[in-house]
Amino acid sequence: MGSAEPVIALRGITKVYGQGEAEVRALDGVSLTIHPGEFVAIMGASGSGKSTMMNIIGALDVATAGTYELDGINIEQLNDDALSVVRNRKIGFIFQSFNLIPRTSALANVELPLAYRGINRADRRRRAEIALTAVGLAGRASHQPNELSGGQQQRVAIARALVTNPSLILADEPTGNLDSSSTAEVLHLLDETHRRGNTIVLITHEDEVAARASRIIQLIDGRIHSDELVRA
Repeated sequence: MGSAEPVIALRGITKVYGQGEAEVRALDGVSLTIHPGEFVAIMGASGSGKSTMMNIIGALDVATAGTYELDGINIEQLNDDALSVVRNRKIGFIFQSFNLIPRTSALANVELPLAYRGINRADRRRRAEIALTAVGLAGRASHQPNELSGGQQQRVAIARALVTNPSLILADEPTGNLDSSSTAEVLHLLDETHRRGNTIVLITHEDEVAARASRIIQLIDGRIHSDELVRA
């Protein structure tokens, strides 16, 4: 990975909810660096801080204290509009619940982040078709989410995450709603995405899902308990 600038640099990140006796430190002084091309799993039990970490890494929330640089951009200095632009340009999200728009074709769902970016219709369609082909769904482009299996819906979501060529793929429990067969399909796609050089951060509580990553970080009580490189 050499001296490439980190995709993610968290320094002393603290997130506090509530005040006084009701205060909860969801994250407590977390520092973390992730370099281009890494595949990192962040694990932890309920209440460990992993959801808060996901929200901060995804620029969906900002820290109470500390600094976060995403691809060299200082996140905590941005207003809501600027955060929206960063999310659209820098991050491809994959959620447990797919977050597809109902009564809208798979192709249109994949086009959506490109539409927000103001890319013309013909280019959007071309890029979305390429992304759907990459996840094995070229023949399902006109299907709506309710006409697709859970595994196929998650593959559409992966295509949508990839279509903008983001700096970071952020996957939050991406197999949580899938059966074992669909889970295997989605994890294979994430492996392929990583092999193409994408940086992936995977939030999970499942050991077998985390095992696909090359680095596993364990959170306990808002702090990093372990950070282990499991393979190069």
